[in-house]
Amino acid sequence: MKIGILGGGLSGISTAYFLQNNKGIKSIEILEKEREPGGLCRSFNINGLYYDIGPHIIFSTDKEILDFMINILGENKNKLKRSNKIFYKNKFIKYPFENELSALSEVDREYCLNTFLNNPYENHEAKNLLAYFLKTFGEGITDIYLKPYNDKIWKFDLSLMDTQMIDRIPKPPKEDIVKSANGIPTEGYLHQLYFYYPREGGINSFIKSFVGKLNENVRVITDSAVIELQRMNNKCKIKTDKGVSTEYDLIVSTIPIQSLTGIYRSNLPEDVRKSVHDLKYNSIIVAIINVKKDNLDGNFAVMVPDKDIIFHRVSKLDFLGSCYCRKDDSSTLMAEVTFSKNSFIDQMSVIDVEAKIIEGLENSQFIDSREHVNYIETRRFEYAYVICDLNHKKNVERIGNYFSDQKILLCGRFGEFKYLNMDAVIRHAKTLSEIIVKNI
Repeated sequence: MKIGILGGGLSGISTAYFLQNNKGIKSIEILEKEREPGGLCRSFNINGLYYDIGPHIIFSTDKEILDFMINILGENKNKLKRSNKIFYKNKFIKYPFENELSALSEVDREYCLNTFLNNPYENHEAKNLLAYFLKTFGEGITDIYLKPYNDKIWKFDLSLMDTQMIDRIPKPPKEDIVKSANGIPTEGYLHQLYFYYPREGGINSFIKSFVGKLNENVRVITDSAVIELQRMNNKCKIKTDKGVSTEYDLIVSTIPIQSLTGIYRSNLPEDVRKSVHDLKYNSIIVAIINVKKDNLDGNFAVMVPDKDIIFHRVSKLDFLGSCYCRKDDSSTLMAEVTFSKNSFIDQMSVIDVEAKIIEGLENSQFIDSREHVNYIETRRFEYAYVICDLNHKKNVERIGNYFSDQKILLCGRFGEFKYLNMDAVIRHAKTLSEIIVKNI
């Protein structure tokens, strides 16, 4: 069997890795349109410092996959303890929000505590994300933090999003909430309390190490965009922008479903076409801002629910280690701004976006003055966040089943169109590879 993998991001590389030693597979080719593999796990260099498309920290409740990822990092690993905050009413609140209710004003604290302990939504079935927040955390924590923060990320009504992500948001024990309100420190999301990150080179150094573990049966072809894909004589035939045509027995697509259907030369059934059209996602602007001085102290990431500030999160890259710090005592921040296609933010110029980001840093007092900004660089990435609306499961299932019948298997965050972290991407790739091998 000859296998073609569309896309050289984490899912494509992982799938090739788990398939490469099977005797029933003659060869594997990964086709990547960019000059380097990595996908959403690419890193960029600005003035000697590497940064990612958002902070890609390495953690997992899946011990097998976590150990695997740590092994890929090898000696280039750094273990760090989370130091994240939520910026609310000009105060830094410990993350997750419910673990430091004592830092709130008396009115807000009592609102959060009482609506958690006496929650009228607790026994109701949660059929959407907003209902889940109310059921799990009560009205106070939902209204003060969870709803405004998630509104900023998703730019989509939470009552029209499903509950696929709830395993990421564990319900806190009542005793922890009471302790939190009384000023007794507690920790939440323990699987994220410690995380790993490459000592140098950004998250793309993880990808480079991973690619280095592929054997001679795998060929990574970069700078090669697939422009046509069609089924012919029980084979999958692809054509690249370089004019190269190749036939494969099986295709694994990790590129966005919209991109896949854009190159697919067979007529899609109308219900499949409609499902593709109905898929929703957000794009992201990643800004790197070097400043003379910041006021984030020793924290890494700060979540910002304030609707008047354009970014939802700002991270301090210096936290990640000495290789992410400049030698001139300045600090480097990363701000993230999500947006949907044709939205107000999408229509903003680079200059206007950068001005709004700097304004937000100044208004939140993360920096003392815009005069302290040494430089700012922004990049836009079309595919960032999968939006799981109420029709999402039905749509992705219909699309996946159709392409599977065409011997085109889907894998990865935008290949499957599921909100997957790095560990889940690798797990899905491993599972898919086992299914492929079983059916050879």
